[in-house]
Amino acid sequence: MLKFQPPGFGKKSVFTELGQVVYYTQASSLWRSPAPDQVMFFHNFGGGASAYEWSKVYAALASQYTVIAPDLIGWGASAHPPHRYTVADYLVNLESFISQVATGPIVAVASSFTAGLIARLAAQKPHLFSRLFLTCPAGFRDFGQGAGRRLPEPIINTPFLDTLIYTLGATNDLAVRNFLENFLFSKPERLSEEIISAYLNSAQQPNAEYSALSFLRGDLYFDLTPYIRALKVPTAMVWGEDAKFTTVSLGRRLAQLNPEAIQRFQVVSETGVLPQLEQPGPVAALLLDWLQTQT
Repeated sequence: MLKFQPPGFGKKSVFTELGQVVYYTQASSLWRSPAPDQVMFFHNFGGGASAYEWSKVYAALASQYTVIAPDLIGWGASAHPPHRYTVADYLVNLESFISQVATGPIVAVASSFTAGLIARLAAQKPHLFSRLFLTCPAGFRDFGQGAGRRLPEPIINTPFLDTLIYTLGATNDLAVRNFLENFLFSKPERLSEEIISAYLNSAQQPNAEYSALSFLRGDLYFDLTPYIRALKVPTAMVWGEDAKFTTVSLGRRLAQLNPEAIQRFQVVSETGVLPQLEQPGPVAALLLDWLQTQT
């Protein structure tokens, strides 16, 4: 996935209990020595997901901050163990990664379901974080209600059939284009060939179906609300106006649970669930403003 990274970024890795986690960071003289403040970017779940999702945003921060952007375990260029993943797996793996790479409390930038995981981890381990910037965070079972499935549960849980569904639905150009246009983006005309290629490259990695199907089945879903209530780390939430499944109204309900910690709630118009990929300029500006504002 290095070929999809901004100029001047290189690849490093660490080893966790579930395998090697690859991450990207500044690696050339193109960038001045960045400040020691570390900003870690965590991508969403879903077929073809990878650190590429945030690359147009973290390129804008690379001259001022140390950028660290991992491919999560089971995604991108990181290890893909054949495993039915659980929430505990990812919480432990995220903590392990942060503990190995961080030099102090980090700014965590994360999206959608992974933003929900980061909020949950921050509620439980606040010493790891200095502040959070979350786009459309969700546990997909928030307020005790499911976000809705695209396929009936018996089909998703049928052996061999689930793998076939993944193969047909995520590992070819047409399927990836359809997924991005109809579920992630608000304006299909913003979808570039580079985005499609990056998602397709990640989705075609050996054993990529295990993490994707664990998410699609609902194995990982949880109710985010108690963790938002317990959150003490200063947090900004950004929401895509046209986000499907996890709507702006859900975001406002979550933010209202803890206005002391959730210090900003901003909506990016005419974007879907991944505003950082669809409209990276405004999202980068909001992030920079958040980083430069005293809490």
